[in-house]
Amino acid sequence: MINTIWFLMIFIGIVYGIITGNLGAINDVIIKEAGEGVTFTISLIGIMSLWLGIMNVAEKSGLMNSISKGFRPIIRLLFPQVPKNHPAERWILMNFIANMFGVGNGATAFGLKAMKELDSLNRNKKEATNAMAMFLIINMSSLQLVPLTVIKLRYDYGSSNPTGIVGPTILATTLSTIVAIIIGKIFEGGRSC
Repeated sequence: MINTIWFLMIFIGIVYGIITGNLGAINDVIIKEAGEGVTFTISLIGIMSLWLGIMNVAEKSGLMNSISKGFRPIIRLLFPQVPKNHPAERWILMNFIANMFGVGNGATAFGLKAMKELDSLNRNKKEATNAMAMFLIINMSSLQLVPLTVIKLRYDYGSSNPTGIVGPTILATTLSTIVAIIIGKIFEGGRSC
């Protein structure tokens, strides 16, 4: 569905550009923005590599298991259907930590592994479990302590204080995550899976 929406937006934009005689401007924008997209992606590789490396070292050193034990009460509260010490716990936690440090793209791999583990507990493969829904809800609310990608963008575009958004980001994402969890728990109450 999303592919269809993107196709229609691009197609309508090109047709409108042809009708209004702005096809040259569209070509200029496509070339300029494609180059900026590649440059931006390459510039993020360093940040993502650093945090993914730290996460992998933490995983292999056993630090993630220690952190998991500390966060287990929260994980148990949010995901009561997930059995204790199930692999999903570790992947959920790694995903949350990566998201908290603003490495959303890097958190995707952990999120996919967490969802796969949560799906292994799912008896009805045609419907998401409460744990799967809650995991998705928390990811969508995107609790962030350090929004690295946005800080990088602000730095690249010459902000005098690129880290000035950290406080408001913590406040906004904490509130959005709390509201998301509350709404998720309300809707979860009526479901049995």
